[in-house]
Amino acid sequence: MSTLSSTSTYAEVLAAYDNGASYAEDNSTSKAASFETACRILLRREPVQTGRAGSAIVLDKQSIREELQRVRSWLAARGGASASAQTSSSRHLSFEGFRS
Repeated sequence: MSTLSSTSTYAEVLAAYDNGASYAEDNSTSKAASFETACRILLRREPVQTGRAGSAIVLDKQSIREELQRVRSWLAARGGASASAQTSSSRHLSFEGFRS
């Protein structure tokens, strides 16, 4: 279960993003999953632009989207695809063609 949720503060989300950024270096799927969650939360919460009295801060959401795609690819290559990237598949047992 993720340590991030709807009640996580902005500082907690940024900390998870920063702490999880070394997922490839540490070869950690749990860090990668946490990093992915932080990316998704940042993309949803962050305004594209914010400012005050003539100054503006612009968040580069495209960079976060690219990070999100990289971490998803990294996880998928290790068989640890995240819940949001997984597709469901089902198997069933069949005795078709079975002879005793």
